[in-house]
Amino acid sequence: MIRLFFTSPLPPPPSSSPLFVLFRRGVVTCAAFVPPSPFASSFAKIPSHACPPVMVTVVRNAAVSPPRPFGFDPRPSPSICHSPPNSMDIHSFADQPTKSYVHGCSVQPLLFETIAERLRTAASKWPSREFVIFKREGIRKSYAEVLADSERLAAGLIHLGMEKGDRLGIWSPNKYEWITAQFASALAGFVLVNVNPMYHSEDLCYAVEKVGIKTLIAPPTFKRTDYYGILRELIPELEEAPRGDGRLCTDTFPKLRNLIIFDAEKRTFNGAWAYDAVMGMGTAESRRKLAQYEASTQPDDPCNIQYTSGTTGKPKGATLTHHNILNNAFFVGLRAGYADHRTVICIPNPLYHCFGCVMGSLAALVHFQTCVFPAPSFEPLAALQAIHEERCTAVYGTPTMYIDMMSHAEYPSFDYSSIRSGIVAGAPCPVTLCSRLVNELGMKDLQVCYGTTETSPVSFMSIREDPPEQRIRNVGHIMDHLEAVIVDKEGRVTPRGQRGDLFVRGYSVMYGYWDSVTHGSSEVTKDRWYRTGDIGLMHPSGTVSIVGRSKDMIVRGGENVYPTEVEQFIDRHPAVADVHIIGVPDERYGEAICAWIRLKNDATATAEEIREYCKGKIAHYKVPKYVLFKDVSDFPMTVTGKIKKFEMREESLRELGLEKVKSHFSE
Repeated sequence: MIRLFFTSPLPPPPSSSPLFVLFRRGVVTCAAFVPPSPFASSFAKIPSHACPPVMVTVVRNAAVSPPRPFGFDPRPSPSICHSPPNSMDIHSFADQPTKSYVHGCSVQPLLFETIAERLRTAASKWPSREFVIFKREGIRKSYAEVLADSERLAAGLIHLGMEKGDRLGIWSPNKYEWITAQFASALAGFVLVNVNPMYHSEDLCYAVEKVGIKTLIAPPTFKRTDYYGILRELIPELEEAPRGDGRLCTDTFPKLRNLIIFDAEKRTFNGAWAYDAVMGMGTAESRRKLAQYEASTQPDDPCNIQYTSGTTGKPKGATLTHHNILNNAFFVGLRAGYADHRTVICIPNPLYHCFGCVMGSLAALVHFQTCVFPAPSFEPLAALQAIHEERCTAVYGTPTMYIDMMSHAEYPSFDYSSIRSGIVAGAPCPVTLCSRLVNELGMKDLQVCYGTTETSPVSFMSIREDPPEQRIRNVGHIMDHLEAVIVDKEGRVTPRGQRGDLFVRGYSVMYGYWDSVTHGSSEVTKDRWYRTGDIGLMHPSGTVSIVGRSKDMIVRGGENVYPTEVEQFIDRHPAVADVHIIGVPDERYGEAICAWIRLKNDATATAEEIREYCKGKIAHYKVPKYVLFKDVSDFPMTVTGKIKKFEMREESLRELGLEKVKSHFSE
């Protein structure tokens, strides 16, 4: 027995709910009134009628985390313990945290199951509930139908020679075939490889060869991209291959054995299996192997390779396990309230990106909800129509997507009263835009997420209990069961309120990059800390603000300038719709500030007006020397809506005539 003295009164407990207290290394880190549950053995239990001081019986100490490298206080910050609605702050048990470290203690245990197990659970509990809706194609599929279609595809792929652990590539915009490939892979133990639908010849070669894709699934064309035409150029053997036979043996891709084309017009192509034909290829033997592969697949097995955005250099193949992404999807959905309400999620984001396939389709699956895909690629009008017609309760998007949706001429024509919540992620979101989402679209439970592909992806997320004005000013609280730390250039933990490099550790950190899973990578330390590459600042509450990317930081005359700060200030100008800041070479200062600005419809402004707006309100060295006004089509973006700042910089150098300017960094 141990005795706890509460320096402030306990809140009244819910009816018949005991108090659980979490201990780590002898320190109380979290206390919460929760219903009895099977994982109660990890907590200390207090009768709900007891009053302070309280007698506590420790049944079993909670698991101790691995040794921590940076020399910080091992006690987790109590400030993040209020994430679950039934938790409470317990600052009285430790000194007020001053170091930039947080730990997401949670009353909810991690899941330990595969994606296939979760899909079967969903199909058993909610067989007729709609799981996915593809508006453009008019496809609506229930959980039972998705399971059946995924089983058929998996059996057909096994008949073609696919085995557990083989890589299945999906090179496609948002189509139903993407979903069946995702879950067929999960059922059979394949590793799904998300290939960016914007890739052309060179990028495709890299993506296929880098991870050894054995079977590739793609549409014949989409918009201006001729997928089959690109493949025909790369694989000369396709010209002479028989129609409808996708067996490959080519020097271009030595490991690629099958090509599958899905076509709404049911055409067949030289050297390619028809998707519908593969769906019918399953035999008793391939179904037997499918059952065997599924039974032997473990939660810690790799299941997905997601290429990093590649805004600089070559993309890397982040290899993620069932445990990584299923749990991240679960806790994102839990924090978003999907376990509390019937939810219909509008997902205009690409499935190839983790925003679409983890926070989207997997989060819907794990909480037995419905996801709506408005169009194969992002179209503002299609997204608005989908919200209206399907009565979507939640909406996903990057800041750029929301700006385009709310700037559309038809925006006032639709009913958005069904919207309850929304998630904004993928890039820093201006406060003014967040305010519009809350006040105009009705996203009273708007949440900001932050993460990286390598962390499955979400590491920080707002909680709905925080006031809206707090939720929109940072990226929120650490996710359950994760740790985060901010360190300086010497690797020392910074005090709260001081900027530094953000590291994340926990269940969500990737298995590794595909080409380095056996010997590790420089981004993940030996103690399993992942270096995000972002500059963060931790507030006293434990929430974090992302100040900028390490590589995007501008050094002007010895002063560090973080683009996000300047962008968020200029974004408040009444004529500005969107703004992005980059650094360009300057002979005197090393770098100068350059602003790319898109004005609102019918608004006008000059470069000098923008500079005058900044003067006296932000530091003089943050005021842009160059201001370039651009149209929406001028901004180079990845398919996920991220701005390619290195391309902006190259274009700025040409436009401003700075190609030959020497700076301190180019000498």
